[in-house]
Amino acid sequence: MRTFEGSEHDAIGLDVLPSPYTHRVGSIVDREFVRSCMRGVDAVLHAATLHKPHVATHARQAFVDTNVTGTLHLLEEAVAAGAKAFVFTSTTSAFGRALVPPPGEPAAWITEDVVPVPKNIYGATKVAAEDLCELVQRDSGLPCLVLRTSRFFPEGDDDEHARTQFDGDNLKVSEFLYRRVDIEDVVDAHLLAIRKAPQIGFGRYIISATTPFTRDDLAELRSDAAAVVRRRVAAYEAAYARRGWSMVPTIDRVYVNERARRELGWQPRHDFAAVIARLRGDPDFRSPLARVIGAKGYHRPAPSVTSAFRASKHEQ
Repeated sequence: MRTFEGSEHDAIGLDVLPSPYTHRVGSIVDREFVRSCMRGVDAVLHAATLHKPHVATHARQAFVDTNVTGTLHLLEEAVAAGAKAFVFTSTTSAFGRALVPPPGEPAAWITEDVVPVPKNIYGATKVAAEDLCELVQRDSGLPCLVLRTSRFFPEGDDDEHARTQFDGDNLKVSEFLYRRVDIEDVVDAHLLAIRKAPQIGFGRYIISATTPFTRDDLAELRSDAAAVVRRRVAAYEAAYARRGWSMVPTIDRVYVNERARRELGWQPRHDFAAVIARLRGDPDFRSPLARVIGAKGYHRPAPSVTSAFRASKHEQ
């Protein structure tokens, strides 16, 4: 919504919480609310969800209501309104148990062809919502693209062991090698998806920073990740040493964004090498947009559903 402001796009933000970027306050669980917001819409960007941190605090039914039923409301009302594009923000968490190979096996090379094996209600409902997008696209012709985004949140890691072993920024910068993306690149991918959806029809795409690794690195990444990174991005050692940081000892999966770059024309700017170069003169590794957005948190006094926005766009 910050990026839409002042652009050629005519955008309306939906959220359960008021904010400077929220034009209509309400929930996508409320079908009548969704219908009232959909009039005249050309494109829908659907980012509303209950997240993984909500698994410990929300019932499974709440995940179904928001992530599945809410998605269906948006899809069907978008069809009724004659929308020309629908973009669903999904997650690499949808891959679930498929992400971690057994001990002794090489790191997993994660492309869109990997079959998801959800490990919690969050992953299960996101996969179900993706399938609804595919079903509605096939039945109605509404162009639907699914963007499986990797980590871009600034909050601390949900793994207690990781939090105690590494400084927060140290861990996040290392994740650009294999499982993180900057929000600025995420926004670019969504804007491209709006434009490309009518040509593509339906597609799933991994949205993660471009990895420097190849398939030949996968076995060694499990046993000595630092050695592999040293070969691929040697400049990291000096940047880490200045901060007293260390490289993660093992990497168990690598997200591959090649399809998104090829089919969407996406050109992510914030990979590991770019972040290391930025750290030479700036203590903050984040993009300008990420800095402005800051941390939003997941649990608030108000209902805990993250923002969704619905954009009505002019012709490109």
